[in-house]
Amino acid sequence: MGPDPARFAALLCDYCLEVQAGEQVSVRSTTLAAPLLLALEEALLAREAWPLVRAALPGADEVFWRAARDVHLDGFAPAELAEAEGTDASIRIQAPDNTRALAAVAAERMARAARARAPIREASLRRRWCVSLWPTAAGAQQAAMGTAAFADFVRRALFLDRDDAPAAWRELRDFQARLVERLARARELRIEAEGTALKLSVEGRTWINSDGRRNMPSGEVFTAPHEASAEGRIRYTIPSSPGGVDVERIELEFREGRVVAARAERGAEYLKATLATDDGASRLGEIGIGTNFGIDRAVGAILFDEKIGGTVHLAVGRSYPETGGINESAVHWDMICDLRRGGRLLADGEVIQRDGRFTA
Repeated sequence: MGPDPARFAALLCDYCLEVQAGEQVSVRSTTLAAPLLLALEEALLAREAWPLVRAALPGADEVFWRAARDVHLDGFAPAELAEAEGTDASIRIQAPDNTRALAAVAAERMARAARARAPIREASLRRRWCVSLWPTAAGAQQAAMGTAAFADFVRRALFLDRDDAPAAWRELRDFQARLVERLARARELRIEAEGTALKLSVEGRTWINSDGRRNMPSGEVFTAPHEASAEGRIRYTIPSSPGGVDVERIELEFREGRVVAARAERGAEYLKATLATDDGASRLGEIGIGTNFGIDRAVGAILFDEKIGGTVHLAVGRSYPETGGINESAVHWDMICDLRRGGRLLADGEVIQRDGRFTA
């Protein structure tokens, strides 16, 4: 059984965004999420807000990248910026019809468009926002699951299998608050696993309790490492698919915070092109610690995979300003290191997590 659209919409409107009367709320997805989009429209209207629903046709992204001219790659429609600046909140629902639709698009082409759209991205981050996912057949195939099983997996990850989903999210928030309290005192973090020995400084940086307000589902705490502090190597054992491109078994080496060597068993060309997007793309913008033990397997959607309890993820590229990070980039690529089999996470020499389980 998949997520109930009405309960899902209420969770997004009330718990995630706390929508108020009179607010303008942008809602974006594909037509495959129609049950949730209609429920969101009804929920927003019931709260006397203004829903601005944008439902893209399946295949629209492929058309754009195939037909876009220079003017489209090096600029943007002014109306898009006006909407990002003029709305109070946004909801984006991932609902792909083909998770590999953009696999053939050159990384340089995507990076070029990302740089041009920086004003829209910055304006979007200044308003309240939430990202979630509606289960589709393509998402189920990506996860190597049946469609019904994947829909039920999504329902459980959202805590919509509980009688009171918001209460369950508040319970996780309380646990994460205790973890943030401990990490706020940390000066140096060290990650150890097979093929991984990486240290970085987080002294004075702000840890964020990601409790489902922005990402739904969530279950992580994160901050920004000091930009020149990363030293060592790390092996990312969970594949990622940015832009629909498979990239597997990534290994990065860092010196003084910058990637000095990059390898991947699959997608190496895409990896290296992305790291060369701009000056900030080869530095870390985030370290996150997954705490959602209800998500116990990777499904090929970073929104879920980075929250897996017992993993850490480090993003190259842009940092979130609220953490105190100052790295700027058109890139923000989360890469996941699994610590559940022989890994450790240490804060100032004290073991915080061993074999994917928190020690206190």
